[in-house]
Amino acid sequence: MDNNLKVKIYADGAVLSDMLSAYQSGFVSGFTTNPSLMKKAGVTDYVAFAQEVVEEIPDLPLSFEVFADDFETMEKEAEKIHSFGPNVFIKIPITNTKGESSIPLIRKLEAKGYSLNVTAILTTEQVEATVEALNPEVENIVSVFAGRIADTGRDPIPYMKKSVAICRSKKGANLLWASSRELFNVYEADRLGVDIITCTPEIVGKLKKVGKPLEQVSLDTVKGFNKDIQALGYSIL
Repeated sequence: MDNNLKVKIYADGAVLSDMLSAYQSGFVSGFTTNPSLMKKAGVTDYVAFAQEVVEEIPDLPLSFEVFADDFETMEKEAEKIHSFGPNVFIKIPITNTKGESSIPLIRKLEAKGYSLNVTAILTTEQVEATVEALNPEVENIVSVFAGRIADTGRDPIPYMKKSVAICRSKKGANLLWASSRELFNVYEADRLGVDIITCTPEIVGKLKKVGKPLEQVSLDTVKGFNKDIQALGYSIL
């Protein structure tokens, strides 16, 4: 792990054993989850899962997302999630499935002093609207999906650079680089002054190899090829 990094590493996932492994490694400063990750992990009881995570990880920020698509129910879910623990951030998507803005709900929850993680943000306009609605008296997270921006063929760096400037205009607005695709994204985020980056368990695992000599990586790669050749019994001649 590179101790010179200023960006905070959050682990992204919903497999409790992976979360605890990352927690015990000391590499990560917080955790994020979402409905898709919970589905993939086979989580069937959302509340029980969340409460177990809070019990096991009581001293780092944890983000849990609302499930509803209408804002009235989202608000009730936010109340429930807020009750899980003082280290919990409530994840609110920037819009619902109809494309209706969540900003009015965000304002209501911010007025109550709740810490939010506003998620699924992809445009500078969404960042501006979110930050404007935040309460400077509480810590909040603004999650910009840099990886999904890149998936559209756009360079995410200019978007993230602008987002850094916008978030710095409001106390307590922490910018998060979401949907990271590779380890080098950590260094890109750090260089731009992004506050937080979420990493998959695979990327968290790669942090242990930072600084490894490239000659050694080359040799390990060849050894890996050779191991698979032996296991499969491949033959050309």
